[in-house]
Amino acid sequence: MPLNFSTAKVDSVVVATLKGTIIGGGDTEVLMKRVKELLDAGETKIVLDLGQVNYMDSTGIGTLFRAAAAAANKGAAIKLANLTKRTHDILQVTRLSEVFAILDDPEKAVASFAAEP
Repeated sequence: MPLNFSTAKVDSVVVATLKGTIIGGGDTEVLMKRVKELLDAGETKIVLDLGQVNYMDSTGIGTLFRAAAAAANKGAAIKLANLTKRTHDILQVTRLSEVFAILDDPEKAVASFAAEP
């Protein structure tokens, strides 16, 4: 199933719900394009809800990292929420769990932005 990317605004945070796969090719292009659109629109607080991502390959993981780096370059932040066990395990093994703020659900991720100075 190709990547579906939908967004909703909660206070000053954009919650992007991703459904499907994040694999090299079209999926990763969609992810980067949509994140760049959000950043270009001036969004600085983004939560990626990955609870409905059923498969992610190494290119997908690299794309998450590239998206976070693009956000940091614009003074923005991306947090990950609602990870499946498989995605969480992959981020742990690759040590990318130390790079990303990972929260249990989108609501906690949104609240974590409010708690920051």
